[in-house]
Amino acid sequence: MNRSRRQLLLWLLAASFLLGYLYFPSEDPSDDSDDLYELSTFTGPDGQERFINPTKDEFNPDYLWRKLPVRNPVESIETLPTGNPKRMPRVQAKASKFSRVTSWFHRDRRDAVKEAFTRCWKAYHDLAWTTDELSPISGLGVNTMGGWGATLVDILDTLWIMDMHREFDEAVAAVSQISFEDTPAPEINTFDINVRHLGGLLGAYDLSGDRRLLKKAIEVGDMLYAAFDTPNRMPITHWDFHRAARQDEQLAEETALASELSSFTLEFTRLSQITRDSKYFDAANRIMVRFDQQQDMSQLPGMWPGIVNAREERLSSGNVFTLGAEADTLYEYLPKAYALLGGQVPMYRSMYEKSMRAAAGHTFFRPMNPDEKDILVSGTVHVLSTENGNPRTHMESLAHHRTCSAAGTFAFGSALFNIPVHMKIAHKLLDGCIWTSQSMPLGIMPELFETIPCASQIKCPWNERHWKQEVWKKANKDRVPDFDTDSFIKQHHLPKGFISIPDPHYNLRPEVIESMFLMYRITGRADLLDTAWDMFESIQNSTQTQNANAALADVTAQDGIPPQVDSMQSFWMAQTLKYFYLMFSSHDVISLDKYVFNTEGHPLKRPV
Repeated sequence: MNRSRRQLLLWLLAASFLLGYLYFPSEDPSDDSDDLYELSTFTGPDGQERFINPTKDEFNPDYLWRKLPVRNPVESIETLPTGNPKRMPRVQAKASKFSRVTSWFHRDRRDAVKEAFTRCWKAYHDLAWTTDELSPISGLGVNTMGGWGATLVDILDTLWIMDMHREFDEAVAAVSQISFEDTPAPEINTFDINVRHLGGLLGAYDLSGDRRLLKKAIEVGDMLYAAFDTPNRMPITHWDFHRAARQDEQLAEETALASELSSFTLEFTRLSQITRDSKYFDAANRIMVRFDQQQDMSQLPGMWPGIVNAREERLSSGNVFTLGAEADTLYEYLPKAYALLGGQVPMYRSMYEKSMRAAAGHTFFRPMNPDEKDILVSGTVHVLSTENGNPRTHMESLAHHRTCSAAGTFAFGSALFNIPVHMKIAHKLLDGCIWTSQSMPLGIMPELFETIPCASQIKCPWNERHWKQEVWKKANKDRVPDFDTDSFIKQHHLPKGFISIPDPHYNLRPEVIESMFLMYRITGRADLLDTAWDMFESIQNSTQTQNANAALADVTAQDGIPPQVDSMQSFWMAQTLKYFYLMFSSHDVISLDKYVFNTEGHPLKRPV
């Protein structure tokens, strides 16, 4: 056959293939409106991209939380936005900001973090397998969250990120056997189950594409959805699991934390995106619509009180405002929800900008410190009524460890919405958390601490006499004449600038390194690498036990081994060690332009 005939034959074959493709297309599950799942891709351990096409065989119609009748059905479901995501600014810094030489230099640090994680994994595997937590001193497994293997589920995506694929497969096999149809626990905290179990399953699924994880995520989602079966569809955060299973009447709580009530936004949205079932998105979205409607009605317009009334839907009637433990997730999720929804729900941007404007104007202060660093700390605001009924704000300089997540929130929001002033605030907030950590004898930040707010954020000279006077006021409530302030400072190990440390514990929390990681990825700020390493070594030196790592009772301890607590919550491996590992990893490992992290550190895939 001559060359021209061969070419003609090839053209005819190509044309035939094209016509066959156009007129007889292969079945595309993404076109099936009845299909529960989307057609998705993932990169396997061998680096090859693979397609996952889950089938309806994985859907169990006899699953308890699917077949229970709904007592309070919704009239209509708000459907998940289906349009193309908006074009948004780059969040993560350009590759030029990250030096290859620096990445190579920090490889040993990354490996040291992995070694610490592997040691904890082995201890959990050998001593507490499938329980919620390992007690790292006694070496016992304990159940604190329903007995559904909180640590096991929570660390799945960390195993994947650290290339521990054999351990990941073993963990997935065990997770597949967990039953969410029963628990010995009398009460379930739906916030914890949502951010740890549902978030953990979704994050691991988004990374691995393992269908078994998707099945369990749907099971957890359906269980949590039952906690929304109240007359006003507001969820119960401290939930009587057994009462719900009996189909008894359920009422939302009169006292609920704003952070817990609003915490379903990312996880339920991502579950709807994957399953194409809008009921989850609708459930979370209607909560946030209520927060949006009442944002300007609070005593500190723009912010919401930390404690709210879910039963009466009064989400603005409290008088204490903070970015700390009672409300941190609420604010953290606003820009992340906007990104996860591809910018198609503008409410989240508006809520973010209003709330951060109010927070910047009322809750931040510059603490007086001996080095006169230009830093910020996030405090607590009380809105009081004067004799004539007018509101008056009072700043309490008591700060929580968890407020350090605010630095990451401001940094992410600044990049996503192009608000430069938020980045300046983010740097100062982060530096405030670093200063607090480095000021403590162990180099570790306590749960609660109190400092002295400067009269001006522009200039704040150090005044040792004023510091001691404030310590005296705080400590000597009975006004004892011979009270010795210097002895009190020495006895309580108060670093200069701190007037009290009401809770000196360290519970292996991730908030400081989380914000450091976000700031590094968003700005390329190189000094954070060495700071993070020093922090990691400080934590390791003080918390390591024979089995794993333990919480600390007092970060101000100066002599000998610091007192440890027989507790290692799942977020130590799910967040703290993960963020340390990512801090020293290549910048393209879990890019912030491809994923958003939920409040438990689980990466959820953004739409593209």
